[in-house]
Amino acid sequence: MSNFYLKVQQFDQLCYFELSWGQGQQIGVTLNYPDALNLKYQEWQRIYLRFYNTELRGRVAEIGSLTAPPVDWHARLVEAEAQLLYEFHHWLRHAELYEIRATIAQATKTDLFLTCNSLDLARLPWEVWEIGTEFALDSTKFWIVRTPLNRRGIIADVKQDHAPRKARILAILGDESNLNFAAEKQAIRSLNSLADVTFIGLQSQSSIAELKTKIVQAIASPSGWDILFFAGHSNETNLTGGELGIAPNTSLLLTEIEPALTIAKERGLQVAIFNSCKGLSIANKLIDLGISQVAVMREPIHNRVAEEFFLRFIQALAAYKDVHESLLTAAKHLKLEKNLTYPSAYLIPSLFRHPEADLFCLQPSGIKQLSQNLKPTRIEAIALLFILTISLLLPLQRWGLQRRILVQAIYRQLTNQIARVPDSPILLVQIDEASIIKANISNPKPMNRQYLASLVDALVANNARVIGIDYLLDRPQAQGDRILAESIQNAISAPQPTWFVLAATHNLKGEWLQALPNIVSLDWSLQGDIKILPWYMQLFPMDDWQSQPWHFSSLLTLSHELQQIPNSPQPQLDSQTDFLQQINAFLKDGNKTHQTIVSFPQSHLQAITALSYWLDQMWMHPIIDFSIPPQQIYRSIPAWQLLENPAGSQSLQQQIVMIAAGGYNEAGISEDGEDNFHRDLPPAVKYWRNQESSNHKNRLITGGEIHAYMAHHLLTRRLVVPIPDFWVICMAILLSKSLYLLPIKKQKFVQQWLVLPTVITTVYGLISLQIYISTAILLPWVLPSTTVWFYFILANFHRKKDA
Repeated sequence: MSNFYLKVQQFDQLCYFELSWGQGQQIGVTLNYPDALNLKYQEWQRIYLRFYNTELRGRVAEIGSLTAPPVDWHARLVEAEAQLLYEFHHWLRHAELYEIRATIAQATKTDLFLTCNSLDLARLPWEVWEIGTEFALDSTKFWIVRTPLNRRGIIADVKQDHAPRKARILAILGDESNLNFAAEKQAIRSLNSLADVTFIGLQSQSSIAELKTKIVQAIASPSGWDILFFAGHSNETNLTGGELGIAPNTSLLLTEIEPALTIAKERGLQVAIFNSCKGLSIANKLIDLGISQVAVMREPIHNRVAEEFFLRFIQALAAYKDVHESLLTAAKHLKLEKNLTYPSAYLIPSLFRHPEADLFCLQPSGIKQLSQNLKPTRIEAIALLFILTISLLLPLQRWGLQRRILVQAIYRQLTNQIARVPDSPILLVQIDEASIIKANISNPKPMNRQYLASLVDALVANNARVIGIDYLLDRPQAQGDRILAESIQNAISAPQPTWFVLAATHNLKGEWLQALPNIVSLDWSLQGDIKILPWYMQLFPMDDWQSQPWHFSSLLTLSHELQQIPNSPQPQLDSQTDFLQQINAFLKDGNKTHQTIVSFPQSHLQAITALSYWLDQMWMHPIIDFSIPPQQIYRSIPAWQLLENPAGSQSLQQQIVMIAAGGYNEAGISEDGEDNFHRDLPPAVKYWRNQESSNHKNRLITGGEIHAYMAHHLLTRRLVVPIPDFWVICMAILLSKSLYLLPIKKQKFVQQWLVLPTVITTVYGLISLQIYISTAILLPWVLPSTTVWFYFILANFHRKKDA
């Protein structure tokens, strides 16, 4: 924000306007000073003093002594104000000043520092100059602040504490003759949570000399002050800078307290507020001493007007508005809300300020301090809302997750953190295109039941104890159903029965589709849902793990684990009780010491995840970890190879076996190819396949392979939980905002300032990669890092701008 400096000097009937700004730019204009303006001001002032003829906070000379008939001074004052402002604005709209007005109006937002070389000019209401009116601009873009011609004192360098303290206010209450300071005392005390306030004034037992000494010592207190406030009678003086009425018939000249004020300035005094009459010379003197901001009344002020103004001023200050905005807020209140009661009162307050001083405002402490500091600016709010919105878009979440897992796969390989297992826990028997051709199957949809039976026989011959059939057997095949049923029943009736988990699912109408009862019975087999949720794990219900349906991979895992437990239920062809109910009863009745997947908390839907579904989110829902190479998850063989060399297969007693489609075009339930995920091939899977062979042409992942991944994660109790981007972004906002607020004033090189976010995001990224492997927790990186960089770039921009 560029400031403008306007110096107005009067020489007899001429006024010289000099506007300066930027890097030495300057415009000078000479304009006649109209006698009419002077006359209108004098008339307004006379009527103003007539209207407010009692309880003034200053001494006013008698205005005539003749008795006059009753006059409506309110109406006369309103009229005189209108005439004064008309003449004032008419003078400032002269063509000679057009270039000055146009130059100021070009600024986006600016402070206009006004200097007048005479008290007559300074008494005019410059604050209401409507600079932007002719350019159809908002007048709030221009804040007119006064500054004296002489500024010899150097303003103190006020250091901001790392832990902001309460402001310190010294309130001097002067002569209360015909006045009442109760409202102002109450207003100042309302700042107790933000400031420490000390009152000083005449006590009944004190002498005048003691009072003066006490005031001087208080001003120069070693603890220092931020704000000096005076209420009472005051007046302008020619040589002493002004006088303050501190007791009946007793005044304190500014020259008497000048040394104390200088000490107070060096100890942090920034603001002086004089809620008293005729303070122009007082303001000029204090700014000249180096006190950065002084608020005064240019004219005599009525006691009740002073109270009303100060109450609104303090309320704005308590709302963390700066001194200038607080003064404008109070004046606006007098104009809009109290003009009928106190006409022209809004014209009286003025703020004087040293051009090099920053505007003072109260700083909150504790929780208020934290909330105020963390409150985003407009540009921050827009950027953060954009980032947070992106983080909540589920398709983008899934896309980002898979790229994150790709990076994790690369990190695994680079750091050699791939578990080498001699035998994969899962065997995937894939009915691929070659198997279909070798078996002379003309139409693989639905899959030939006799072919499935031959695979079951071959697996049972190799001691397979858990077999999952990832084919929906809901449609009859006359001869094939009987043959498959015989193969399954033969496997179950063996001395060591084989467990079977068959596919089931819902159709588009929500109807439950499962294997035909003439093939298998729920009394001695299990049926699991084969629905896939890319790329998330399927979980047990949150609180009732007995509810159906359970997922296909969950039942395969549970079957494998129950095989290892003595006296666990076994499938029996003569059973008359639902087999899953038998398992539930076993796990429920005193067998909880047996650790199965059902007792693993992370395999169940968590409350926070269930709640996030209502927000269309997947918060902390475990994902499928494709950062592990497929060969570490399962061993796959084509179906034709199993049939041609059944004896060549190793014993399958300790493995889960799945019979599944191997990527042929017709694989699917509702449509061809539904079981082949080629458009959404996880990048990490593609990466691992390319590591095996750069010419690897398999560009899809099948439903069976996905079930194998899920079963592996359940068997190994490794469920990777993703921390929501939204959560980590919020933490990144708090961290970045805190670093953004560090009191670093200057940066010599941009590169130096960029080291910190580079280190933070790089270290965080490496730690998150290792945490993923060590603790199965996925911490997002891209959006939180973007948030950190946003704040540091923003901070660098502001610091370069302020430099």
